[in-house]
Amino acid sequence: MVEQNMEMLDHLSELRKRIIIVLGSFILSFVVSFIFVRDIYEWLIKDLDMQLTILGPMDILWIFFSIAGLIAFAATLPILLFQIWLFVRPALTKQETRVTLMYIPASLLLFLGGLSFGYFVVLPIVLNFLLTLGDGMFQTMFTPDRYFQFVLRMTVPFSILFELPLVVMFLTSLGLITPYGLRKNRKYAFFAIVVVSVLISPPDFISDILVIIPLTILYELSIWLSSIIYKKKMAKEQLAE
Repeated sequence: MVEQNMEMLDHLSELRKRIIIVLGSFILSFVVSFIFVRDIYEWLIKDLDMQLTILGPMDILWIFFSIAGLIAFAATLPILLFQIWLFVRPALTKQETRVTLMYIPASLLLFLGGLSFGYFVVLPIVLNFLLTLGDGMFQTMFTPDRYFQFVLRMTVPFSILFELPLVVMFLTSLGLITPYGLRKNRKYAFFAIVVVSVLISPPDFISDILVIIPLTILYELSIWLSSIIYKKKMAKEQLAE
């Protein structure tokens, strides 16, 4: 009982240490982001042909805090993942330690790739389409909160969807899915991709295609990566026998 209590205290102490590191990194990133928040704001709206409209003096502070907070979260994300890995590492085997460590940079790259695709490809197309839809009919004014909510809706879903290959690899390594199952259900997956693409893109054929193509490529890449993980898993189990 005494040993169990000591182990529990050690785990809590280790967890507190990891939380403090993550919180410290977030606060430091937030302060640095807030120092350069005006430059970040101007970069985010550089392609917008109008000035954003605020409805009150406190909106300025809300905008700056929101931007600094988002930048701080993005900067802290790899540190958070690494601290989680350090916390669970003692319970992992040598092989699991090496494999899980590889997932951290891969997850971050896919996350940033999805954000970049949404921001640089999908966002301009959707925004131009919506503005053209009401051209000459309305006086267009955007408030910062509405505009940045729109930006998040056009970027965050892609950062999540781009994690698909990594999720498939992880589930394959756990034995929950196989590449054969992914191939067998390919038609259902393509249908889901089309539905998702139509929901998050404007109602025109070109925009739908621009979203469907990368998601389809991601699914096919997921099948290929799943095959590699599955073959290695089967070979390792045969050697164990």
